[in-house]
Amino acid sequence: MTDLSDAHTGATPLAGRRILVTGGTTGIGRAIAVLLASEGAKVFICGRDQQHLADALARIREVGEGDGLSIDLAEADNVDRLFAAATNYLGGLDVAVVNAARHAEGLTEMSEADLRYTIGSNFTGYLLSAQAAAKAMGAYGEDAKGQGDIVLVGSMSAYVLGPGSTVYAGIKYGIQGFAIALRRELGKKGVRVSLVEPGLTGSDMVKDGENQVERINKEEMLRAEDIAIGVHYLLTQPRRAVVQQITISPRMQDLE
Repeated sequence: MTDLSDAHTGATPLAGRRILVTGGTTGIGRAIAVLLASEGAKVFICGRDQQHLADALARIREVGEGDGLSIDLAEADNVDRLFAAATNYLGGLDVAVVNAARHAEGLTEMSEADLRYTIGSNFTGYLLSAQAAAKAMGAYGEDAKGQGDIVLVGSMSAYVLGPGSTVYAGIKYGIQGFAIALRRELGKKGVRVSLVEPGLTGSDMVKDGENQVERINKEEMLRAEDIAIGVHYLLTQPRRAVVQQITISPRMQDLE
């Protein structure tokens, strides 16, 4: 038999891993949850809309095992509520995919209330989710020794600084810096931290929804499943390796 030991690194299986996906009811989060469930992971998802939650869980249960909760992570104490429900169902936590976010207008187009809500959902919710994940994975405290993966879903909006992207880009740029620093904080405690930055991806957050299929066919826009494949890749690397940052963009984005 041919020796292929040097042909491929050892993959970390997804089967049996306990995974929470925030914002897992639509778009990128849903695609991630479905793919990981199909690989044998036990998943728990959350989203703000009960109907979207029911629809996503129906699909997840067609391919694997999962449950979820309808909740708004911008509201006080809801991150703790989510992680309590998730760890109770999963029996612990191996992976947290922090993805829940909402669309934002330009700074001068938003009220103070909308701005505060967006920051609470897209930034504060990310930091609190990462903190709760670190606790659940046994990595909280100066000398802690835990194990797990935290995946932060950012955006290429951190680089594409258009006049209407002020709030969203500012938040995603902050998430990028947070992810880099968090990897250094938690790496020695046994938790890998990865940042995934999608380019333009079809979802309910994109305004020109009726043109999404056409733009995907022209390779100007990604499908949510394309991002899920990236998350699958980084989660299956051997524990000695961490994919610090992965940017996935449509082939035709920004070529003109």
